[in-house]
Amino acid sequence: MLSMSKLLVTLLLTSSLFSVGAYAKTQDYSAQVVDFLKKSIGGNPNIISLDVKVVDKKDLEKPQGWQAYIVSFDGKAKVGNDEKKISQSSIYFVKDGILATELIDMKTGIKLNDTVTPKFQNSFYTKENLLFGSANATHKVAIFSDPLCPFCKSFVPSALSYMKKYPRDFAVYYYHFPLEGLHPASPTICRAAIYMEMGGDKDSIFKIYNLKIDPRETDEQKILDIVSAAVGKKITKEAIHSSAVEAQYNAGQDIARALLVNGTPSVYFDGEKDAAKTKYKSVKVH
Repeated sequence: MLSMSKLLVTLLLTSSLFSVGAYAKTQDYSAQVVDFLKKSIGGNPNIISLDVKVVDKKDLEKPQGWQAYIVSFDGKAKVGNDEKKISQSSIYFVKDGILATELIDMKTGIKLNDTVTPKFQNSFYTKENLLFGSANATHKVAIFSDPLCPFCKSFVPSALSYMKKYPRDFAVYYYHFPLEGLHPASPTICRAAIYMEMGGDKDSIFKIYNLKIDPRETDEQKILDIVSAAVGKKITKEAIHSSAVEAQYNAGQDIARALLVNGTPSVYFDGEKDAAKTKYKSVKVH
């Protein structure tokens, strides 16, 4: 998927403030935001098609009067001579008919965009993403990770090993989120992992975090040969590009996009983003 944020900034957004009309402070601007973005972005000649939806809305405690709108974009655009799919979510802030793409606290330097977290919908907890534990466990932990991410390598295997021991306490949901720009080899590894998980080999997740591979490798066959050797099973290109694997891979990307996940590892504990990634350690296990 092409990065919608980069594409739309390139195509249109040259200012940080836009007028969406004069309405009362208590107005729900959802319709106005959608209408404005459809007209302003969709009107660009490089946009072939564009669907815009407000997927969540939150009132900010500070600064008062501002609302945050989480907006999803899906469509197609012309990039050079190619036609690319665009699929992305972005945050917009609105107050008194003014739309801003970014708010920054000048005292702390904190971007308020980073403090707005979409709701983790119950529908995101799918049986396909349940890696360890019971769906009826006391706590649900969701992890978005790239197996080639250095931080993920130091955190994810140990966290998974711990929670796997307590299936009554933890339902661990895992979402493959390759950082393709940084680690071109990762999408192939993630598809291979999905293929193995779909075959019942969920412990293979631990092996992909110990691969000896150049993250910048782009030769798919070479990547699969390394993965195959590590897991002790021949994995083919045909297998990782089956319709079932591709569907699961894309479903995970859609969930990450809806949640505005942009880094790894990203952890959610009982539906709330766990920035410290340590809440699971505070659970009294049985």
